Amino acid sequence: MYFSGVYTALVTPFAMDGSVDFEKLAELVEFNLAGGVAGLVPVGTTGESPTLRTDEHLQVIKAVVEAAAGRCKIVAGTGANSTAEAVELTEAAKAFGIDGTLQVTPYYNKPNNSGLIQHFSAVADLGIPVVLYNVPGRSAREIPLEVVAELAKHEHIVSIKEAAGSVQRVTDIKKLCDIEVLSGDDSLALPMIKAGALGVISVASNLIPAEVSALVAAALDGNYDEAQALHDKFAKTFDDLFIDTNPIPIKAAMAMKGLINEVYRLPMCSTTDENKAALRATLEHAGIL
Repeated sequence: MYFSGVYTALVTPFAMDGSVDFEKLAELVEFNLAGGVAGLVPVGTTGESPTLRTDEHLQVIKAVVEAAAGRCKIVAGTGANSTAEAVELTEAAKAFGIDGTLQVTPYYNKPNNSGLIQHFSAVADLGIPVVLYNVPGRSAREIPLEVVAELAKHEHIVSIKEAAGSVQRVTDIKKLCDIEVLSGDDSLALPMIKAGALGVISVASNLIPAEVSALVAAALDGNYDEAQALHDKFAKTFDDLFIDTNPIPIKAAMAMKGLINEVYRLPMCSTTDENKAALRATLEHAGIL
């Protein structure tokens, strides 16, 4: 297995002036490691990668690699809707010593199946383990099952993050080809693991890494009653962390817990007072605050 367990889709903390807060970033790495996560995924969707400059994007990856110091795996978000850019970012991140790369479906330009295969293969040809990232809600198109099966033949395309909200896709993928699957949704981690997934790339583990790690470990061990109890305890939390566009709620929740400043970069901005009140109530009920 290349990637199993909990991989935190790490937020990018900003200082009050909007700059990347690298001191706080290192603290978040330690917090996650103390919670027992298997890995970290910097500068993905939750890391607000669209609003980071290229130099910042790479600096965050390097900082996370250095802070982790080999204590967990690092799967860096280095995808783009330009193949040349994805290759360039991945090459640079590879030099930092990452363990894998998360490659989002090229967004906005909506490539056809052949384009998808050529795009992902070009990145995989760099020789680093690739996790495909199927997120049609963000990218405007799904990675079709037949494309996943074709890409799975590439020795360096080893896993797929399924964030389309479909447990059935996990079953279908496992029937078609030999590729690892990671849930892209905390709320679906348990049913997806039951269907053959090996873990989750988690938003909630930014806030409760030990609890998400315990849930996933129990599920992977087949202790489904224990996993279900943890799922039930935090189900409302998983849902409310998407009460607004990710990563707005998770950063708000982390700020409530004192982990970060609640600072975004436009066009991302704070959620409503009503949403914050609902989120706080959920976190308090779950014993997180």
